[in-house]
Amino acid sequence: MEKSATEVSINGAKLSIIQGDITRQATDAIVNAANSGLMGGGGVDGAIHRAGGPAILEECKQVVSRQGRLPTGKAVITTGGNLKAKFVIHTVGPVWHGGSKGEPELLASAYRESLKVATENNLSSISFPSISTGAYGYPVAEAAKVAMNTVVSFLKEGVTSIKEIVFVLFDSTTFHAYSSALGEMAREAEQA
Repeated sequence: MEKSATEVSINGAKLSIIQGDITRQATDAIVNAANSGLMGGGGVDGAIHRAGGPAILEECKQVVSRQGRLPTGKAVITTGGNLKAKFVIHTVGPVWHGGSKGEPELLASAYRESLKVATENNLSSISFPSISTGAYGYPVAEAAKVAMNTVVSFLKEGVTSIKEIVFVLFDSTTFHAYSSALGEMAREAEQA
C-alpha cells in the first residue's frame, strides 16, 4: 500500500489530515456540516451542538431570523460556546444526487466560503470535517478530491490569515480517502 500524505505545506500554511473528533479541536474555528435551518441535527452537526452547548444554537437562531435559511454552499460564523475552538463556521454541503446536479461546485463552494469567513474574521487556524459524506450521501473519495483541490487552490491564492487547516475525519475509511487525495495532489504538484 502506498504511504499517504497526511501533512503538506502550501504558501506558508500547513494542511494536515488527522483521524479524530472535531469537537475536541483547539483551532480558532471548527467547521460544522450543517443543514440550511442551522438547528442542529445528526452526525457532526449534532455532535458540535451537544459539545458546544446552547450558545451556538442561540446564535444560529439569530442568523436564521436575520437572513433566513442558509443556502447550500454558503457559510456563517457563530461562537464556539463551550468548545475549545472559539468559533464554529456553519456551512451547508450538497445532497448527492448522482453528481450531475452541480454537487461538486456546491461542495467546493462550501469549503471556499468557510475559508473566506475564517479570513474575514482574521482567524489563523480552522478544522474541517468531511462535508456532505454522511447523511447527504456524497461518495467519500470524490468529496475528498473536491475538498483538497478547493483548499489547496485557496491557499495558493495567498490572500488569507489562515496558517493551518486540519481535516479531522471520524473514521479510518474517510481518513484514508482524504490522505490518498492529498497524496495524489502532492504527486501531481511534483510532476508539474
